[in-house]
Formats: sequence, C-alpha cells, structure tokens
Amino acid sequence: MKLEFGVFPNGKKKVLTMSYDDGPIYDRRLVEIFNKNGIKGTFHLNSGRDSSDGWSLSAEGCIELFSGHEISCHGKNHPHMTELSDEENVNEIVADRLMYENRCGYVIRGMSYPYGAFDDRVIANCRDAGMVYARTVHSTEGFGFPTDFMKWHPTAHHNNERLFELLDEFLNADDDKTRLMYIWGHSYEFDRDNNWDLIEKFCEKAGNRDDIFYATNIEIYDYITSMNKLNISADGTLINNPTATEIWFYADDELMSVKPGETIRLGEKK
Repeated sequence: MKLEFGVFPNGKKKVLTMSYDDGPIYDRRLVEIFNKNGIKGTFHLNSGRDSSDGWSLSAEGCIELFSGHEISCHGKNHPHMTELSDEENVNEIVADRLMYENRCGYVIRGMSYPYGAFDDRVIANCRDAGMVYARTVHSTEGFGFPTDFMKWHPTAHHNNERLFELLDEFLNADDDKTRLMYIWGHSYEFDRDNNWDLIEKFCEKAGNRDDIFYATNIEIYDYITSMNKLNISADGTLINNPTATEIWFYADDELMSVKPGETIRLGEKK
C-alpha cells in the first residue's frame, strides 16, 4: 500500500502563514485585512512596551484583537539576544510568556528573534524558556518547510520586490509538492511607507481560497510535529495517532485521516 504523508487538513498541499512583530497600533488595521480574507497571522509581542506611548497596543487589547490568530514572544525589551547573558535571555522570554499567557489562556511556545539576532547559545536559551520555534529574518524566496524550527526562515518580507511574483508561483503550482509561503514584517511599515494597498492586494489575492491551509506558526509546528509522531505498523496497514491533532494522508491515492488517539487499519470501513 502506498502511503503519502506531508499533506495538511483536507489534503491541502499549500500553506500560508503571516508573521508580524512588535505589537504597534497598526496591527489593528492589519488584523482587519487578515480577517476579511480568511488569513491567519502570528504576532510577536514585547511585554515591556507601554501603551501609554501612543504607539504600542495594550496587553489587554491584544487578547481580543488577536483572537483566532497567535500571540508569540519577541523579548520583553526587544533586545539583541546575542549580547545578553543566558539568564537575561531566558528572563526576556519568560516575561513575555507570563504577561500574555495570563491573559490569552493558552501556552505560548514560539517567538521571533529581535533584530533577527541569534546564535546557537541564544537558541539553547530560548529552548530553556519553553520555545519550540523561532522565526529569523533570513528570507529564502522559497516554499520549503523548516528542518530546524528554531531557525525558521521565512519566504520573504512583504516589501520584497518579488512578492507578487512569488505569490503567483505559489498559487499556480499544480504539482504534488507541498508548499509553505511565509511572509513577515511590521505593520507600522505600511503606515510609514504609505503602502497599505500592498498588503490589501496581497491578501485579496492570496485569501479565501479552498486549496490553501491558512495557519498560524504554532499550528504548522504542531501539525508537522504530530505527523512525525504517528506509529505505523511494519506492513503499513495499521496507523496509530498518539497526538491531539487529526492527521491527513493519502493511502493508494485515497484521502484519509486518523483522529487523535485513534488507531485505524487500512482497508477496513471506518
């Protein structure tokens, strides 16, 4: 029996995620654009920012605003983590977790590196603080999935001159390869550069499509991690899912799924 994993819910082979940093007030308009087009984003926030500055969102306001999206860490004080001690790095991330976990009601497990600065020591510090993924600022202009989630390189910044060329390539791909398009940036850049129309056009073109799985960073991490934990019998006819995530796959070109905690025998009627 031929088994094909690596597909996402309902057999989708295209995945789109958006990633925005710093928590400025301009995230409000960005979230409206995402919601209108059925797109999900991950928002990396700094718990040390004070909304009294007129530029930053309040911690309380973030909870309602980012409902349906993901709140993630970005360092309490947005530091260059390569310049801090191990203890300071851990404290920067734990401060973010304490601030937002107590308000949003879920465990925060991801981040983006402030200024894109990281090294192996910083990665170890972030893991110690409970992080399972971290986004860099190194754009690949490709559609691959990370081999190391602590060095998660995005496809492109939204100001990349090839943004719509890359989007067309992503949308028009018609082979069997699974692709991830990962766009990052800062919402204040749209206001600064007077180009809100750029992200509006991007989301209108990329959003509300039946062939794309729209996901937050942690949803992608959880799905791939759960898929890799499936237990499969020696002859490939028994599949056990020990995780909390429903996993989809093809068996002899038939789309199937195995639910959380379920064991299925292929060839039997469910």
